[in-house]
Amino acid sequence: MSTDFVGRPLSRVESRLKVTGEAEYTTDVRLPRLVHAFMAMSTVSHGRITRIDTRAAEAVRGVIAVYTHETMPRLRQPTYRPFFKSYIPIQTPDIHHAGQPIAFVVAQTLEQAQRAAELVEVDYEETGEPQGELAMDEAFLPPDGPDGPNTYKRGDVAAGLAQADVRIKAEYTIPMHHHNPIEPHATTAVWEGSKVTVYETTQGLGNTQHVVSEALQVPLADVRVVCRYLGGGFGSKGPVWPHTVLTCAAARALGRPVKLVLSRAHMYTSNGHRAQTHQTIELGAHRNGRITALDHVITQQITRDDVVLFNSSEPIRMLYDIPNLSNEQHAVRLDLPTQSFMRSPEACTSHAQEAALDELAHALAMDPIELRKRNWSSRNMENGQEWGSNHLRECYDRAASMFGWSRRDPRPGSLRDGDELVGWGMATSAHTAGGRPGSGARMTIGTDGKVLVQVGTQDIGTGTYTIMTQIAGEVLGMSLSDITFELGDSTFPQSYTSGASTTAPGVGSAVNRVCTAARKAVIDMAVTQPGSPLRGVPAERVDTTDGYLYDTANRRARVSYRSVVGHGGKPLDFAVEPTNTPLGYSVGAVFVEVRVDPLLGRVRVTRVVGCYDPGTVLNRKTARSQVLGGVIWGIGFTLFEHTLVDPATARIVNPNLSGYLMPVNADVPDIQVQFIDRPDPASDALGARGFGETPMTGVTAAIANAVFHATGKRVRDLPITQDKLL
Repeated sequence: MSTDFVGRPLSRVESRLKVTGEAEYTTDVRLPRLVHAFMAMSTVSHGRITRIDTRAAEAVRGVIAVYTHETMPRLRQPTYRPFFKSYIPIQTPDIHHAGQPIAFVVAQTLEQAQRAAELVEVDYEETGEPQGELAMDEAFLPPDGPDGPNTYKRGDVAAGLAQADVRIKAEYTIPMHHHNPIEPHATTAVWEGSKVTVYETTQGLGNTQHVVSEALQVPLADVRVVCRYLGGGFGSKGPVWPHTVLTCAAARALGRPVKLVLSRAHMYTSNGHRAQTHQTIELGAHRNGRITALDHVITQQITRDDVVLFNSSEPIRMLYDIPNLSNEQHAVRLDLPTQSFMRSPEACTSHAQEAALDELAHALAMDPIELRKRNWSSRNMENGQEWGSNHLRECYDRAASMFGWSRRDPRPGSLRDGDELVGWGMATSAHTAGGRPGSGARMTIGTDGKVLVQVGTQDIGTGTYTIMTQIAGEVLGMSLSDITFELGDSTFPQSYTSGASTTAPGVGSAVNRVCTAARKAVIDMAVTQPGSPLRGVPAERVDTTDGYLYDTANRRARVSYRSVVGHGGKPLDFAVEPTNTPLGYSVGAVFVEVRVDPLLGRVRVTRVVGCYDPGTVLNRKTARSQVLGGVIWGIGFTLFEHTLVDPATARIVNPNLSGYLMPVNADVPDIQVQFIDRPDPASDALGARGFGETPMTGVTAAIANAVFHATGKRVRDLPITQDKLL
């Protein structure tokens, strides 16, 4: 194979469709007789509906139906875990949180449905005092969940702390955060007899398929889910939320297609969020920087209806070579919507750990890079297994050199530029990747030499269409213009959810395997076909490039894929089944410069440098794009984002983009990116690991550490806002 597509910074294969508006997102779906839905939401946090009057809503022109808990078709509670709610709303009068759907309106137009939803009259009986704040005295240790135990210990933490020459103990708090992808959640359901097609904004076609099958009691084979393009997911579109099954139920009852698009306000109560956390970390170390012990407790809010935790502790357990370690994950029940995954679920514990390490380095009078190097580990410290590869120490060195870290004066407040205080901070980026079920794949080579590869996966904006086309071209030795990669349809071979940084290793492995099988088969045909220029050549001596098979001992002896397959007179079909992807660890080092106005307390991030080890870099442009997105989100996480909850009513009070602040272009600095780019031998995806969630980790702590270096003040309560610095 000498086509050399992998690694090149190719533009996305679907980019023209997107910039011209031809790419059809879920909200763009148009069908004959399509009608529109909108939901009315609860205004109380706990209780039950005692009266609901829909007469005024039903009188609105264009309204077709107004479903309440009294009239909504009965649905079965799904047991499939990606349905995160322990109940389906609009089935009973019970209210679990403010913003819970209480009525489902269907009308000829979206505006008519919205107007009618405003006119639904409801009386409630409220029960108990709503609780919207993280009460630490109510924290408890939940039972082990689907992601493993909530307690982890190795060694003797008390003894390790007793041995330490230097100890630090600190508390870190992170508020609730909400997903705000450009594309809101949306569902369009259309029935043909007993079969349903669901056009869905989803990171997991199979998740939606299974949940709809269960809730509506339809055979799995009769549920088709389609999602060709996704306008951002970030975890929120991985689970299946109630609005999806409610839309399917209404479409079946009405006998016509129904489309529901969540409003921006609906998205603050309908599709998960990053749970608020409180973390306590105690670290001990010898004077030489070797950490003797780490004790970590993370407490996070959960809904009253479930005990699953989503801010995971892998960085604490896995990353550094710490012999004595204790980690506990606690929870507090609140009258709030269901929490769930949010981009880089390990970012919360990563923030606390990397900020605490900076505090320890300062106490030791040691360079923060040196402290991390002295505690580097080549293995997964949780289970003792060696990583396939880990070039973190080289990431430290290369990023530090790019940044100019050797010029840093470690004294807080020592750097100034005019009236502004300047701070430099750094942190480790690290996130698990893969370790989940993989994907199947199928492909066809036509008699015209064109290739079609299909996988039932999703492109959540990371470039899956493109990198899978590159892998196919690389393995087959074929021009990318002759390859079409299709995804986004549950009728294609099964694939895991696009989450946990598993798409590149999982789908990449499947595409590699199916293309390898196809390439071998075509070579075997070429060396046996009558009249073939390669007839009689040993198969192991045949290579491929630019759509041709050739003899490596005589490059003039060659034949095209088109000729070989066309000679057979029929297309060739190939398929592979899913195989589990190994757990990988993508790492890096990130360095940040901030400037702080000492009079206003305003913080600006003015420079970011990062170097990363994701194994093989499949596409330098899309990989760099992931770093840019991660850095920008890290800036928002640290300086802006904060979902506000009224403690008296447990209602979210800033469910919009005017009150929930995020970075804009003016907040984003120059970002320099480098990659190590060495294959991970444990990865069957040409040595690539998942990478999307890694770049956000580390950025948050690096900013906080830089603020300390600039000002001498530790802000352990995010976001770092002006009032906290003043």
